[in-house]
Amino acid sequence: MAKVTNPFIVTGRIKPEYFCDRVQESERLIKSVTNGNNLVIISPRRMGKTGLIRFCYEKQEINKEYYTFFIDILHTSSLREFTYLFGREIYETLLPRSRKMIDQFIQTIKSLNGKFGFDPVSNLPTFNIELGDIEQPEYTLDEIFKYLAEADKPCIVAIDEFQQIAKFPEKNIEALLRVHIQKLENCNFIFAGSERHIIQEMFTSAARPFYHSADLLELKAIPQEIYVPFIVGHFEKRNRSICKEHVERVYKLFKGHTYYIQKTFNEAFADTPERHECTAEIIQTAIETMIASNDTIFREILSNIPEKQKELLYAIANEGEATGITSADFVKRHSLTSASSVQSAVKKLLDKDIITEINKVYSVTDKLFSLWINDLYGDKSHKRLYD
Repeated sequence: MAKVTNPFIVTGRIKPEYFCDRVQESERLIKSVTNGNNLVIISPRRMGKTGLIRFCYEKQEINKEYYTFFIDILHTSSLREFTYLFGREIYETLLPRSRKMIDQFIQTIKSLNGKFGFDPVSNLPTFNIELGDIEQPEYTLDEIFKYLAEADKPCIVAIDEFQQIAKFPEKNIEALLRVHIQKLENCNFIFAGSERHIIQEMFTSAARPFYHSADLLELKAIPQEIYVPFIVGHFEKRNRSICKEHVERVYKLFKGHTYYIQKTFNEAFADTPERHECTAEIIQTAIETMIASNDTIFREILSNIPEKQKELLYAIANEGEATGITSADFVKRHSLTSASSVQSAVKKLLDKDIITEINKVYSVTDKLFSLWINDLYGDKSHKRLYD
């Protein structure tokens, strides 16, 4: 009996038939980078930035004509880590594609020349460099950019969570990268970021080095009228059924956030036998499983948030989308200390990316975290799907 492929992909490469919509966004991304422009993608986490970039990388107009690189720098905390990830990504991407470019890479990166290993079986050099081997990151970074400038094909480099460089302890990192990037004639960049207030400031403030250096693309939720039929259709193609209204409720519960919608139906599809219906109970169990599996992580996050910030976080989670958070009504309704304490707490929660603000509307960045908070501390009934 042939194994049935779960159509709701949450990790790795997504084949076109399992990729929902993003037609206009894909066209915009490809048009920008193939016409010599850089692009900034701004969206909340888990909205599908990474999937969109990798999906576009597979398109023939990019895949055949460009070397493509992707690094996620969310967990980096210094220029050295950034340089290490950048170098490793270039090496590992090119290794199966061009022996000539690998040899050129080793020759160009002179600061690490003696650190490369050699695999006697494959007869290829190996990137067995450790983070500590990068003793002068600025110099090594300069070599990496020189290498890209001499590549035998044009390059596209995507840097996910690009706002992280603003938090590095080294000074003038933005200026350093901007100088390198603007010199490259055969390389374009995609800067993706989820901390809206930081990434917008980086590219729209005249005082910052990257001011007006890239096109802007805001990645919003896939429209409900597109996403719901996509999910229903994939159940039906595999001899299963699901009520449209159930899908709509999940969409609204997670505010259209791609990852948690996909994850919910990935779990629910796996629990729905062929020729059966995906019921409300199956979907509810899938959501409860997600919440439970993240319990330890969420408790760890809360343990590092001071009490005044927690109070505001709970209030925002309780409302789902909160407005007028410094108003007397909001402060009184949620038994907060004062408007001034709210102002202080909101700034810190934004800086930590625990909450997100769009047009003065505040919400918990991670929608599953918001559900978990309400399960633990709030009014559960209005946050659950089928209670």
